[in-house]
Amino acid sequence: MKKIIYMLMAALTAAACVRDLDTLPLNKTEPISEYVYGTDENAYLSGLGRLYFQFVTNDLTDLQQMDGGASETIRAFWSVQETTTDAAKCSWENDAWVRALNTNTWTEVQNDAVYAVYVRTLQGIAYVNEYLRQTEASKLKDRGVPEALAAKIDGFRAEARFIRAYLYWMALDCFGSVPFTTEKSPFGGTYFPQQASRSDIFAYCVSELTYLMSDESPMPAPRSNYPRADKGSAAGLLARMYLNSEVYTGTPRWNECKAVCESIFAMGYTLCPEYAALFRGDNGENALVRGEMLWAVDYNSDKTESYGGTSYILSATLASTDITDESRPNGQVNGWAGLRVPYEYVKKYFDVSGQDYVTGGYEVADKRGEVFYIKGRKESMDGALYSFMNGWSCLKFNNIPYGKTDQEFLPVSATKGFSDVDFPMIRLGEIYLIYAEACMNAGASGQAMPMVRALSARAGVNPPSEITQEFLVAERARELMWEAHRRTDLIRYGLYNTDSYLWPYKGGDSFAGQAFPDYKCIFPIPPVELAANDALVQNPGYARP
Repeated sequence: MKKIIYMLMAALTAAACVRDLDTLPLNKTEPISEYVYGTDENAYLSGLGRLYFQFVTNDLTDLQQMDGGASETIRAFWSVQETTTDAAKCSWENDAWVRALNTNTWTEVQNDAVYAVYVRTLQGIAYVNEYLRQTEASKLKDRGVPEALAAKIDGFRAEARFIRAYLYWMALDCFGSVPFTTEKSPFGGTYFPQQASRSDIFAYCVSELTYLMSDESPMPAPRSNYPRADKGSAAGLLARMYLNSEVYTGTPRWNECKAVCESIFAMGYTLCPEYAALFRGDNGENALVRGEMLWAVDYNSDKTESYGGTSYILSATLASTDITDESRPNGQVNGWAGLRVPYEYVKKYFDVSGQDYVTGGYEVADKRGEVFYIKGRKESMDGALYSFMNGWSCLKFNNIPYGKTDQEFLPVSATKGFSDVDFPMIRLGEIYLIYAEACMNAGASGQAMPMVRALSARAGVNPPSEITQEFLVAERARELMWEAHRRTDLIRYGLYNTDSYLWPYKGGDSFAGQAFPDYKCIFPIPPVELAANDALVQNPGYARP
């Protein structure tokens, strides 16, 4: 059986990047082969573009009957990372995935968001493997690819390997043990890949990323390839892997984590002076923002019409009646009335006061807490989990370019139906906090205090006198709110499923919250995948159909 993978048309310049891709699918039964690639550089860039496009695609070929927007990789991963925690709840009670994630009551029965993460990650890995097969040195030589182009393709291959490592990280974080394949694995016919342990996948990713960030790697130099990946991206993901090493393997690696962060600091990244600018509609064009981004997924409303990613976050955080409010528009024409932040989270981490739900006003010292919209809202979700007007709307992601006035984006005709906000996959603010945690655990907290003070200064608040786990739990909640880190963080701190930290509707339908079983720190292997591959083993705690 031929390995089928979709190709994209691409209009790429010599300094090509993902935002230059015109994503028009070709014949969906067209296999990647020598005659597709040949000796044309743009063909190899098109294949690479398809790999990046895996994060924003709405294609449903491998996802049975699902809503295309809901199945997009970033949207599905964001949902499992945020709505299963204290940071976000969704009001769409009739959507199949929502209730189980809101209340941590999922079972082995298929959940659409969980299923989308599983399929999108493993599908993307398969695409990377095929791209690497088709770009190996012997094939390039057989096609008569010139030496100079072959050297460029080596760089494309390095980017592809980074994408594979990132997808493997998402998969191992959510599912633990998953089917493992590389470009050297058999494929097609009756071959069914075997699962690898979480530790083995972790070790593989560490090995790949260590090489990709090294001087010997053909990966593009740090800060040279936005929004495509480069050596800084590889180092950033490696730091995140080491941060969670004890969860993934049982063995902490704080010194290694610390060392990788220090290598990133030497790469020339700089903290954006304005926190709000990081999440605005022109963040991909803003040089100060790009100085902080180690890797981002590009969203461009003129070229990418996706109901996932930042379009999802922008649209779902407001009701249709909020869009024309002159006090707080977000440059988005849609109001889906879905996502909000529980008040308890806002109060605990931002210490808000003086909230007025008629005018929408409130007081907060931390600049990162200036992003909430509460006009017409009710404070508590008690008994109203599925009432959108209960809770605080978060406008951290905002389609209006930084520096533009809100009035320039009124009336509705000036807003957009899709997002221009690039989603930050890895940024320097995260690396500062990874470094703080690594230094704390390595007994060298003092070395991280300059980074902690820099984040505090940008937020306009006083820095802590010392770095503690309690501070890091709170600071990551503030700095990285709604950036798809929360579930992973709470698991690492031992707070996700235990009764040592409760939040509204944790573990069930009780507003007070309750603990839930340890095994739910990872999700079940989707039943349709188990049915298709007898070699797969279901995760502990979940039944096999």
